[in-house]
Amino acid sequence: MATSSGQQRLRPWRYLTAFLGIVVVLYSLVLFTGGGNLTPKLGIDLQGGTRVTLTARTTDGQPPPRDQLVQAQEIIEQRVNGLGVSGAEVQLDGSNLVITVPGDEGEQARSLGQTAQLRFREVIQEVPAGPAAQQPAPGQDQTGQTPGGQQPVPQPAPNAPPPAEPAQPQPQSQPQSQGDPAEQSRAVAPVAQTTPLQDPAPLQDPPPPPEPPAPPTGAASPDDPRVAAEVAQLRATRQSEDQATQLQALLALDCAAPDPLQGYDDPTKPLVTCGTDGAAKYVLGPSFIEGTEIASAQAQQSQDSAGWVVSLTFEQAAADAWGQYTTENVGKQTAFVLDGDVVSAPAINQPIWGPTQISGQFSQERAQDLAQTLRYGSLPLAFDSGTAQTVSATLGLASLEAGLIAGAVGLALVFAYCMFYYRLLGLLTILSLALSGLIVYAMLILLGRWIGFTLDLAGVAGFIIAIGITADSFVIFFERLKDEMREGRTFRSAVPRSWERARRTILTADAVSFLAAAVLYILAVGEVRGFAFTLGMSTVLDLVVVFLVTFPLVVLISRSKTLGKPELSALGAVDRIGARHRRSTPAVGRKANTASTSKGAGA
Repeated sequence: MATSSGQQRLRPWRYLTAFLGIVVVLYSLVLFTGGGNLTPKLGIDLQGGTRVTLTARTTDGQPPPRDQLVQAQEIIEQRVNGLGVSGAEVQLDGSNLVITVPGDEGEQARSLGQTAQLRFREVIQEVPAGPAAQQPAPGQDQTGQTPGGQQPVPQPAPNAPPPAEPAQPQPQSQPQSQGDPAEQSRAVAPVAQTTPLQDPAPLQDPPPPPEPPAPPTGAASPDDPRVAAEVAQLRATRQSEDQATQLQALLALDCAAPDPLQGYDDPTKPLVTCGTDGAAKYVLGPSFIEGTEIASAQAQQSQDSAGWVVSLTFEQAAADAWGQYTTENVGKQTAFVLDGDVVSAPAINQPIWGPTQISGQFSQERAQDLAQTLRYGSLPLAFDSGTAQTVSATLGLASLEAGLIAGAVGLALVFAYCMFYYRLLGLLTILSLALSGLIVYAMLILLGRWIGFTLDLAGVAGFIIAIGITADSFVIFFERLKDEMREGRTFRSAVPRSWERARRTILTADAVSFLAAAVLYILAVGEVRGFAFTLGMSTVLDLVVVFLVTFPLVVLISRSKTLGKPELSALGAVDRIGARHRRSTPAVGRKANTASTSKGAGA
């Protein structure tokens, strides 16, 4: 009677109802939130996309500091979020940042590693770009002067180039300064009061922009000390304050070649550099405003032409400095320098107190990319675009199909083993695994909506391995049940006692698996973290299924006169062993066993 009373206190329908409630809640969220999409988000290796690897460079040739890498990762993540690309990830891999963008939006990720160090510099000289010049011709000194004092051709542009078409009007918050009339008449033509900046007319027909140079073979590693030596040498020539050295660097500069100084220029010194289109070379003065002082940046279509411009709003101190500078330098050129290259070099036609614009014959995409990078700040490190790998959708679908086939084979083997070895209990195992897959699928959809989780091949591998972990929990329970029946207990009386002992083993085993997955998730990078995440999630859901489904169903079977027959559950052999054990056990021993069983059931 004690055993029967103990089993009556077990209410399996409560556990099953609780599990049913969890399933209903999960699938209600799936169906009635997020647009009702029933497909989980897939990673780059399953749906195709782009993977961009950025390699950090340092001026001293040493590995970049960890805190700067983390800061760069956060800034690039903000840029990715600003693009509105779903499922994109930015991960640290040693000294590299790996950007993965699933789908067909990956082209936007190629520009995310731009350092975006925007600086405002005065234009001292501008000459057309071309191949690196040779040494001065006979009859010229090192400064490029002829003996008669005449300048050779090509002639470096004066500080104030001829004016071009006016740029988009800008709002003014302070009255226009009159400036020096003589200087204005020499530098620029009269312009309307509402025209603050204009790009200068080209010195000559510029050559077509050069093709992007291919990365040099055998380039120095970011950790190579030769990088630091090369940067130091370039600073000594291209950032020299000596005018003769500047002219030599200007003539020797080749705008078609990769620039090792890009991103490493000293803002407090002059700079000899090229334009982003490769059409002109410049000698620039020190920086007087940094891009970190930009409050906002917005791409918009120019009101004067069909092109696009980037509208900037400064912080208060920088806005005052910009207004003061434009007031004192009417008629001169100002260069907007991004990562060491001149984006635009318009002439100042009048003081600008308020927002200003960067113009440079931008396309809509280029203007939006530049505004987005400036809006989220400059990177603390310079990066080389090491690799840009495009994964086709066809390859992703093939990989997904292979993963599903592997999972199906694993499930089939588990089902065959359970049916052969446990029969009716094997059916419970199959049902439990199916219900586990049901809630796993709902969790994948919801996590994709809530935290942007994407399922990749490594995650599929984690789920396949979790099938074994879940099956192990059933095996522990069923084998403990057999042990109890060998000791002389019936199927019905052995269930609560075997569960009491088996659940501690199940909890311990799953806790170890979850801790291993958690440690792997914290320490790993890239796709390994997806494997660890799915493995840990499956381990937790395994406990939910075992406690709320498997155990209550075994209790219900044990109470059924038809289903509770040991032969249906492959327990006939152990039941006969238990019967012989009961017949050979003295009455005192049977009473002791009965009392022990009652205590276990009550617990």
